[in-house]
Amino acid sequence: MSRIGRMPIEIPDGVTLTVGDNRIVVKGAKGELSQNYHGSVVTINLVDKICTVERRNETKQAKSMHGLYRKLIQNMVVGVSEGFSKVLLINGVGYRAELREDVLVLNLGYSNSIEYPVPEGITITVEGNNRIVVGGPDRQQVGQVSAEIRGFRPPEPYKGKGIRYENEYVRRKIGKTGIK
Repeated sequence: MSRIGRMPIEIPDGVTLTVGDNRIVVKGAKGELSQNYHGSVVTINLVDKICTVERRNETKQAKSMHGLYRKLIQNMVVGVSEGFSKVLLINGVGYRAELREDVLVLNLGYSNSIEYPVPEGITITVEGNNRIVVGGPDRQQVGQVSAEIRGFRPPEPYKGKGIRYENEYVRRKIGKTGIK
């Protein structure tokens, strides 16, 4: 049995979880999220603010979906109650970020600045000139937006310039030495 899949999910106060035919809907203070699931593979039970995910059979697909759907439901519950966030740091001379209405403007050493429209359901805040905080209720969308912003100028290994995650370590290289 999946160690992750058999753990129960506690639903906090202020969050409602409804299970329909092959669809899960979670509503909370931060918004509403929904997810389809394979009803022929797993069953989702909701009893007294505790949600459990169980397999219908012991096939390979059922075993792989068991932990997956449990974790997806857990992420939706945490997302609508607390939310998720990722912090990006910009390192480099002249590199900076600015938020104009619903557009993130990045100056990253290119001849033109990059304008990134903020997707619906995501909040982006710029602290100082070099710290970007991406937040929202959907963990997958927060990660995708963060990866897209980081992709404009990933950190390079020689000077470390670029956009990196706050907890990311950039392994530095020595570069050319004075060969004569």
